[in-house]
Amino acid sequence: LIGGTGMYQYKFVKVEISKWDNNPKEDYHEIIRKNAEDGWELVQLFAPSLAAAGFSKYIEIILKKKKD
Repeated sequence: LIGGTGMYQYKFVKVEISKWDNNPKEDYHEIIRKNAEDGWELVQLFAPSLAAAGFSKYIEIILKKKKD
C-alpha cells in the first residue's frame, strides 16, 4: 500500500507472523534493504498485539521517501 500527502509518500508492507513458531514468514531485513535501494527510508516496524493472545499476527514495515 502506497499513499501520502505533503513532502513524502509512504509505503506499508505487511509481513505475516507464523502461528507455529512466532517468526516472520518473510525476511523483513531483506525487504527493508531492497526498498532502501529504491530510495525508501525505514520509519518504523509496527506489530499490533492481540489482546487475548498477546502476540501479533503480522508486522507492518512503514517506509517513506520524498515525492518527486
